[in-house]
Amino acid sequence: MRNMNFVHPRDQIVDMMGRIYGYGLTTTSGGNLSILDSEGNIWISPAGIDKGNLRREDVMCVTPKGDILGPHKPSSEFPFHKDIYKLRPDVRAIVHAHPPTLVSFSVAGQIPNTNVFPNAKAICGTVGCAPYEVPGSEALGQSVSGEFAKGHSTILLENHGTCCAGSSLLQAFQRFETLDFCARLIAGSKQIGETHYLTDTELEFHALDRNGDFEEYVPTNRTSQEMELRYKMALLIQRAYRQQLFTSTEGTFACRVDKDSFLVTQRGQDRGNIQPEDLVLVNGFRREAGKHVSRGTWFIKKILDAQPEITSVILSNPPMVMSYAVTDTKFDPRVIPESYILLREVPTFPFGTHFHDASEVTKVLSPRYPVAIIKNDCLITTGSTLIQAFDRLEVAEYSAKATIACQNLGGMKPISDKQIADLVEAFHLIK
Repeated sequence: MRNMNFVHPRDQIVDMMGRIYGYGLTTTSGGNLSILDSEGNIWISPAGIDKGNLRREDVMCVTPKGDILGPHKPSSEFPFHKDIYKLRPDVRAIVHAHPPTLVSFSVAGQIPNTNVFPNAKAICGTVGCAPYEVPGSEALGQSVSGEFAKGHSTILLENHGTCCAGSSLLQAFQRFETLDFCARLIAGSKQIGETHYLTDTELEFHALDRNGDFEEYVPTNRTSQEMELRYKMALLIQRAYRQQLFTSTEGTFACRVDKDSFLVTQRGQDRGNIQPEDLVLVNGFRREAGKHVSRGTWFIKKILDAQPEITSVILSNPPMVMSYAVTDTKFDPRVIPESYILLREVPTFPFGTHFHDASEVTKVLSPRYPVAIIKNDCLITTGSTLIQAFDRLEVAEYSAKATIACQNLGGMKPISDKQIADLVEAFHLIK
């Protein structure tokens, strides 16, 4: 992963704007990012410049004396960026944009409830709402900075969009994308049932560190097999991120290296910039020294130990599948032939099942039942290869998206039992 302490603010802003625009979370003219550097300069995206083609030389700098350096005007929203930095000494970066789903919440006068899945509340913090004011005005600056003065680091702007702050641009962006994931998940769930949220007690229970049995060790050998898997895993994790199946903070990928070892994502690693060396080698109950395994590593080890035919495991929170995971409506994979062939029945377990007795899940997950859902927690996809587990993740999310969309078209008409039997026969599926 790139060390952002050595990346110029211009380049950080260009990189993050590229992610936001590439995800369809802002438009050519919308959104602005800024960074307050150690000398008190505010680096900010320019006004009136195509956000889809932002270059490092386009990024503007406003000095502590008020001098403007660069070829353009600073963003018209500069006033509220400046006010936030004055009020919150802990804030060093700000993200403001107009993601469609969060805009829908802002115009409906609602704030997404981040208790909808684990870790979202810990990432976003409390979420405030700033009353509407004219864009670029001093009044808007006072409205937005006033919410940040209350201690919020994530806010909605009434009939406008969202604004997130952090100690770094990456942290501000992570709050932004996590709140957007929550909003999309909730919006999807409203189309198929009643949304269920986790209590603070359940969130605290989920956050307990269950990886305490893993001790540090220094691997003495690096096999070609391990190096190849690191390379392939990093590429697929980056792809999962680009496909918005992972966020920069969430999504765990693991793969066996041999009968005793597996590679797994590292906790706190930016999934969008993950590199082969960022993955953690686990051997038995030992983890590669100097790295922190993902929160679910203990559970992945139990899956791999229980099911020797499984070589790859992904734990993820794709928003459309999770829309089913937070309602009482069961996800039906009988969408198209590919959906059933890859996913099969997709059993669902209550929240916390694997914490109380992991065997209830691990004895079901298998080549016969390769995909499962844990309510308000995650989608689990497995496979005999890296690409098979990833393919199942993609197909699950695309299928869930299709079934939610069809609710406005008269509802789903699933493949029949006879057609399922024909698929099992034709593709020699495990019965």
